[in-house]
Amino acid sequence: MIKRWLRRLLFAGLIAGLLGGLVLAGGEIWERAGARGHVYHEATVPAAPVALVLGAQVYADGTPSAYLAARLDIAKRLLDAGKVRVVLLSGDHRRWDYDEPGSMEVYLLAHGVPARQIVLDYAGFDTYDSCARAKRIFGVQKAIVVTQSFHIDRAVALCRHLGVDATGVGDESVKHMRAIWTRNLIRERGATVKAVYDVLSGRDPALLGRRETGIQDALS
Repeated sequence: MIKRWLRRLLFAGLIAGLLGGLVLAGGEIWERAGARGHVYHEATVPAAPVALVLGAQVYADGTPSAYLAARLDIAKRLLDAGKVRVVLLSGDHRRWDYDEPGSMEVYLLAHGVPARQIVLDYAGFDTYDSCARAKRIFGVQKAIVVTQSFHIDRAVALCRHLGVDATGVGDESVKHMRAIWTRNLIRERGATVKAVYDVLSGRDPALLGRRETGIQDALS
């Protein structure tokens, strides 16, 4: 009886492992196909009206983490090079004591970016929400998505699926922080599965709200 139970348990574990592997592989194939031909180095990325900068960790004192600062530095260089005209800073501000977009804005202002070229999205709680809100709330039609290279395929694939004509620039300047980089690479596998679920479910962002005209106002 015990041996039969163990065989069933092992068989169930094997099936679960195989299904999990298929889901992971399918997710990676989907994101790579969606991003193929649309990810560039910042020097060669085609111009677009908007840079969509995805949020990341902000420290307790309001300082952007090295990962987030690297994304913001790319956005500023894209502005300086005339590759984009406006930056949309999309991040998490679901708690009043944690404000990714506000910290991103302070950083860019301190580095010489004019306030008129900055628009904030306080409800970019994850990559799917940021892309969906860029399209549905801010009316973004075409954008350069800025994040780290391990994340860029998923971000571009999601934005393109959600109706934004997106290209992407992936930062690698913080790759020397090997422990954090490796941890994020591992996390990205699970995030890809979630992205596929979001796409298949067609869910609304966690927060929609009214249409914002900040991008159109800045471009005009």
